[in-house]
Amino acid sequence: QVQLVESGGGLVQPGGSLRLSCAASRSISTFNVMGWYRQAPGKERELVAHITRGGTTNYADSVKGRFTISTDNAKNTVYLQMNSLKPEDTAVYHCNGASRYGGMDYWGKGTLVVVSS
Repeated sequence: QVQLVESGGGLVQPGGSLRLSCAASRSISTFNVMGWYRQAPGKERELVAHITRGGTTNYADSVKGRFTISTDNAKNTVYLQMNSLKPEDTAVYHCNGASRYGGMDYWGKGTLVVVSS
């Protein structure tokens, strides 16, 4: 069973930074795409950023220029560097991996980010 485990969430003041990590239980090269999604209270889950196996990145308009997604293949980890955080970034952030094999889609349980003064 593939596991994705997020970490790095917490409480941060507006304008602050956090780095989220997503550790995969197998090589991230076995995924076509890895991404970060978020779900705020009372809202639907939305894409924040994703990165393809070839390194192409895509960001939601609301986070462009503030967030950066990256990978460390040696550590089987995907990161989300979040800068200039705003209260509207408050959400549970989930890691997602779209497997190259069998069309399987995997999700982590999420890590909570709260941006508040």
